[in-house]
Amino acid sequence: MCSLKLASPKFFASIWNVIKLSEIRVKDIEKDDAEEYSPGVEKKLIRSIDLHILPLFGLLYAVSVLDRVNLGAARVAGMGVDLELTVGDRYSIASCLYFVPYVLFQIPSSIIVQKLGPRIWLSICVTGWGAAQLGMGFVPKWGYLVLCRLFLGLFESGLLPAQVFVVSTWYKRHEVQKRVAGFYLFSILIGGFGPIIAYALTLIAPRGGLNGWQWIFVIEGAITIVVGGIAYIFFPNFPNKNRFLSEELTKIVLDRVEKDRGDAMPDEMTFTKVCTHLSDWKIWTMGIMLMCATIPTYVAGYFTPIILTSMGYTARDAMLLSAPPGVLAAFFTFVFAWISDKLRQRALLIAFQTILVIIGLTLTSYTINNGSRYFGLCLITVGSCASVPGILSYNANNVVSHTKRSISTAVIVAFAGIAGIFSTTVFRQKDYPKYLNGIWATMGCQFLLLILLGMTSYIFIRKNRLAREGKIGPLEGRQGFYYTT
Repeated sequence: MCSLKLASPKFFASIWNVIKLSEIRVKDIEKDDAEEYSPGVEKKLIRSIDLHILPLFGLLYAVSVLDRVNLGAARVAGMGVDLELTVGDRYSIASCLYFVPYVLFQIPSSIIVQKLGPRIWLSICVTGWGAAQLGMGFVPKWGYLVLCRLFLGLFESGLLPAQVFVVSTWYKRHEVQKRVAGFYLFSILIGGFGPIIAYALTLIAPRGGLNGWQWIFVIEGAITIVVGGIAYIFFPNFPNKNRFLSEELTKIVLDRVEKDRGDAMPDEMTFTKVCTHLSDWKIWTMGIMLMCATIPTYVAGYFTPIILTSMGYTARDAMLLSAPPGVLAAFFTFVFAWISDKLRQRALLIAFQTILVIIGLTLTSYTINNGSRYFGLCLITVGSCASVPGILSYNANNVVSHTKRSISTAVIVAFAGIAGIFSTTVFRQKDYPKYLNGIWATMGCQFLLLILLGMTSYIFIRKNRLAREGKIGPLEGRQGFYYTT
């Protein structure tokens, strides 16, 4: 512990720089012509950036997801009885109210991260929600649980939009989805094993005079606080303010982004710009699309253990069987992301994933055999988890400027929070065990998503054609910029 206090962030960054970047020498940094750097140098540089950014991002988002969705496992492990969550809609209320501050603080958090920088602000956020998670292990009544969930939503609101925004400042447009999927799939894996981890933590009881469900929150909350300290040391800043690349290598990063979309350097956030950005219809459309795609992920996270117990499985078996869908989702999320970046195609892949969700919802709701219902849960998890980084990248690829990308990401992630409110209210206790009303509401949102994908694709393709023919001015005010479909 003392060594951590004595060692500065700059010291750790220097070690990481030596380990990962020693193979790229300044004398190797030369251009093949007036436009392009050596492909070998770019490849090594991007690999080094990946190793510096993605593992930490994956760890941060994994603990975020774990802390967010462990409520279902804790309920199955005895919290529902101890806090009387089966009375009325108490469980749905406790799940739902988390998303109120999560939605409301998206845009303020995105403005703060521009002022303080991602390292300082997100370290505060991670430590804050870790403390809230830890506190949930000691609540005596369900009302205190709701209070802790409110603080959890408040502090977690800053993470995902900041991560997607930071990634988009380091990479070209058609390199983004693989990177978003890279840290997102790590969270899917951890989230998939969350019920198993939760079950293992319940075995600590009755040590310390705590029940099994309390140990879930105590241990996971303490781990999150430690991760907050790690984030303060290692979290990367924006490219122009990074601490792990030389000036020459930083110039390559900025040149690549500038050539790709013309916004390598950040622009100043002003109230006028915020209002202008918020008037763009694309932001709100992307937000509704992410809401529709995210609803099934919350259904899987909050209700899979509960749906499995309704099939006749014990609490232990239900928690153990909740893991395989997450493993499948992690694998296919990266496969879909690789295909999407390779083809430079977003909407078509998202539509296919949405159809998988619709098939899964149908199997889970209307088949009798447990095997087919479980396969339906797998399809729901795979399709919805793969769609989320696809839509985040779809949005990031079609906006220009740091401020607009920051605001647009905050808005659409806020819609993901609205999805959480939606999913926790339409899956009502009185509809247990089939939850047919919730299933149909979720399915309706998937059809809406397909309609919006068709609409945006048509508009983007038409505007690209008109811009190439010179019939309209430069798209997004940038010469040579064309929408990604």
